[in-house]
Amino acid sequence: MEQVVTIRSGTIDLAATIHYPPAEDRVVNAPADALLQAAERAERGQTRIGVDRLFVQTARYLAERGSIVVRFDYGGCGESTGDYGQQGLEDLIRQTRHVIDYVWELAVIDRERLVLLGHSLGGAVALLTGALDPRVKSLVMWAAVAKPFIDIIRIVGEEAVEQPLQSGYVDYSGYRLTSRFFESLAIHQPLLQTCHFAGNVLLVHGSDDEVIPVDYCFLYQRAFWLRRKGRCDKEVILGANHTFSSISHRIRLLQATASWLAADHKNIEWSGWVI
Repeated sequence: MEQVVTIRSGTIDLAATIHYPPAEDRVVNAPADALLQAAERAERGQTRIGVDRLFVQTARYLAERGSIVVRFDYGGCGESTGDYGQQGLEDLIRQTRHVIDYVWELAVIDRERLVLLGHSLGGAVALLTGALDPRVKSLVMWAAVAKPFIDIIRIVGEEAVEQPLQSGYVDYSGYRLTSRFFESLAIHQPLLQTCHFAGNVLLVHGSDDEVIPVDYCFLYQRAFWLRRKGRCDKEVILGANHTFSSISHRIRLLQATASWLAADHKNIEWSGWVI
């Protein structure tokens, strides 16, 4: 079953879709996997549908395997109100936490098994959120941005940012990217926040990612390994691009993610200790 809901975040209404497991598999205290989404090109807003239906396919795949999945549009994206790019990463983190607030009150979820999954810039937002919010127990980061300012400037183009902002923003693909947006990218350093998240992490990256270097996957793994608590696993999919667009790469992505989540949840059950 799929249910469309609206989640309030300050003055913004976030459009979201909740995916429930099939009725015959539905149980109280199912794992809650909240999906975050960023952009195909990492710098502009993306809807909860995802590039080539990435988030729809992921949500349905995980729901069929027993998870409750929430995918949502950030402010100014898809069907949500607001204006993406006028504020900073702080707003994306805040909106994510408001979605967690909503999920937290669903009677059927297991609060000890809440996972954030983020792609591209959403991967960095997932980490930054998890470092602040102890309700997040595990992270799944797909092709995650590691150096927000450098990565986004490389994509948008230095000339676009350096041009006189007479209108107060850079017009990039119809999104108004303001000075505050770029300043927030420079402030946040996801790699330095890995030590503040004690849960388990799955990193997945395509070896042929044309947008975010696959090297970031190894940088993140090393940073997570330096923690005192929490496991970090890595999967590099050979030949995959930034959005895992081919059928074989998409299947591998979903299988690896579902298998890791199932193993992670089993570890929580036998240990009696949530990390």
